Amino acid sequence: MDILLYMQNETAKIAILVAIATLIFLLMPVFLILYIRSYNRHKKNHFVEKQLMQETFSAEMLKAKVEVQDQTMQSIATDLHDNVGQLLSLTTLTLNSVNLNDTEKAAKKIENSLSLVNKSIKELRELAKLLHGEQLVSEGIGYAIEQEVNWLSKSGVFQLKVQNELTRLEHFSPDKDLIILRLMQEIINNIIKHAQATHIEINAYLENDKLFLNIAEDGVGFDYDNAKKNNTGMGLSSIRKRMEMINGKLMLNSTVGQGTSISLEIPYP
Repeated sequence: MDILLYMQNETAKIAILVAIATLIFLLMPVFLILYIRSYNRHKKNHFVEKQLMQETFSAEMLKAKVEVQDQTMQSIATDLHDNVGQLLSLTTLTLNSVNLNDTEKAAKKIENSLSLVNKSIKELRELAKLLHGEQLVSEGIGYAIEQEVNWLSKSGVFQLKVQNELTRLEHFSPDKDLIILRLMQEIINNIIKHAQATHIEINAYLENDKLFLNIAEDGVGFDYDNAKKNNTGMGLSSIRKRMEMINGKLMLNSTVGQGTSISLEIPYP
């Protein structure tokens, strides 16, 4: 009797195990189908997100390129008016004052006029190079920064202290270079328009596969926390957005009445 009961229990256990195994066997395809559907859905969403990110980046690149070209054209127009125009006007005045009866003075003035014409030609050649906006970054971010510093120096408004170690770079990252250049232009424009600064210090270098661009000035400063909270103040939103796109870090310190310093840290290349 006990043996019979034992066999019945064992049979029941086996039946239960068979039923569980059968249920698992039947449910496995269902779970597999659900998993495949979930995987494909996530894969599709990832592809759409990636495509959207690529489109956003491409649009931002185009925007940055247009802004760089606009900024370059403004710089060229200013230099034509303030520098080349002044040289040519001075040349005209000098030539008009030549008295051919006074051979010695005439020769001196003609020599001075030729010198002014040569300076004008040199300036025009530099401007001609910049008419091709792509060249600003095609020769590397170090060259592009150097050109921006040259424009800033010509204004004669600021005392500059510049250390640009990026001119020695052998490998470039054109897409990032364009964004970095636009970031620098945006920061410099903000200084010119708002800071009321007299001194600007620019430090650019590469360290541990990271590009650092530090810009400090001694202007009026502002309340950064308040500006960040209200999403206002010197195009900070645009600067932060562009830094996020190239996986960079933005560090800004500003004190009212004591100036502002901005540090950009960007993986490079």
